[in-house]
Amino acid sequence: MMALQVAGGCLPLLPSRRAPVAAVRPPRASGASAAAVEEDGKVRLGGSGLAVTKLGIGAWSWGDTTYWNEFQWDDRKLKAAKGAFDASVDCGITFFDTAEVYGAGISGAINSESLLGRFIKERQQKEQVEVAIATKFAALPWRLGRGSVVSALKDSLSRLGVSSVELYQLHWPGIWGNEGYLDGLGDAYEQGLVKAVGVSNYSEKRLRVAYERLKKRGVPLASNQVNYSLIYRNSEENGVKATCDELGITLIAYSPIAQGALTGKYTPDNPPTGPRGRIYTPELLTKLQPLINRIKEIGGSYEKTPTQVVLNWLICQGNVVPIPGAKNAEQAREFAGALGWSLTDQEVEEMRSMAREIKPVVGFPVEKL
Repeated sequence: MMALQVAGGCLPLLPSRRAPVAAVRPPRASGASAAAVEEDGKVRLGGSGLAVTKLGIGAWSWGDTTYWNEFQWDDRKLKAAKGAFDASVDCGITFFDTAEVYGAGISGAINSESLLGRFIKERQQKEQVEVAIATKFAALPWRLGRGSVVSALKDSLSRLGVSSVELYQLHWPGIWGNEGYLDGLGDAYEQGLVKAVGVSNYSEKRLRVAYERLKKRGVPLASNQVNYSLIYRNSEENGVKATCDELGITLIAYSPIAQGALTGKYTPDNPPTGPRGRIYTPELLTKLQPLINRIKEIGGSYEKTPTQVVLNWLICQGNVVPIPGAKNAEQAREFAGALGWSLTDQEVEEMRSMAREIKPVVGFPVEKL
């Protein structure tokens, strides 16, 4: 949509003693998988022609006052979110994920799409940049038929201030009408309103149905966005990750740092506030401490933070694009430090083995349907 020209470099939060790995580990995929094809430092989403940065930024918290931001939104938080956007672009991360329901209505002060659109426009006034936008359709019960998808997309485009987006996703499977929603994705693709289409929170069964229905129209299913982190590996256990690899669908991982629980920031004596505190309780954080301590040790050998280690762990799975949420510039710069190096296979498996000892955190209920 626009061309990125980064004037200056973006240093990771901590310098790395070890030399960057020359080649990234190939995706652990099989069969017809076309996922994770690398192009000039980017990865192609599934069988689509869309290439995005290996790590994206989630904009769920931008404008939200229900789950994030201590139930308030002010100029300081707005400037911090703008700083997160600019720092991401400065660091070469140009893939941003938002949704029509983020920060909208009763859940926030201002729509996340509107903020992202504003940030892009303001940046464009200074320099020409290329940003890949991903947004989502909310499968609300009263939305019926394929036309509802295209209509909602046009509203999103208006808020974003663009004529098309790179990736449009069904945010969750509907109670009914899913065939129509998939047809609507195909319509949006054929009308040139999107460069690629995807789904989110889809089970293996639903994923296969979506893939086949779109395939009949010659429309590739680019991605499935699911909750995936070191301590929430449901996609590995329920067949979703294997199916993505088999069919050539990229897995986009939301909550990849477990909403901050894997950063080392929180302890049993200092749990997160707000709704997250009901999930990441002092009891869970106590059980997490041995794993966090080991992550810190591994990170120390690379001079990387725990956040950078757990994001790299996901990238090492192959065919995975993590999208951590960035509230400010410091977080965005830290996320960038997850790129350009790689954990060893032994470290990857050691972390998974330790994580198995911890009861999984809560996921998104509809992914089990």
